Amino acid sequence: MATTEGIYARITDVLLETVKVDRSAITPEATLQGDLGAESLDFLDILFRLEHEFGIQIPRAELFPEAIFKGDPKFVQDGKVTDQGLDELRRRLPFADLRVLEQNRLLTSIPDLFTVGLITRYIAWKLDGAAGSRSRETA
Repeated sequence: MATTEGIYARITDVLLETVKVDRSAITPEATLQGDLGAESLDFLDILFRLEHEFGIQIPRAELFPEAIFKGDPKFVQDGKVTDQGLDELRRRLPFADLRVLEQNRLLTSIPDLFTVGLITRYIAWKLDGAAGSRSRETA
């Protein structure tokens, strides 16, 4: 099993190749869009490189789900994530740190969930086989 530090170092290298930022900009708390300037095409490149780097398959919407809520009033009301919306995020992103979102509930805070730390936790989760356990439970 790879260590979290080892996973983080490899992810740092992937991000350096993808988003072309200075190494010092890549911290566990750095957001992919806001801090590192990643754009939608960069997310696809990151996925491809992570798959190659770690020898894993990453289903397209598993790490970076697209438009989770799509304006569904069960999940979002008045620009804020509902309890049901938070439950949906927990289900889809069990490796995400939702503490800030749980406090402010702002839909605009969702891109800030996608940090270098989230990718590290995701890869560790994936390598530990938790993704397979989850898919077997929901099958």
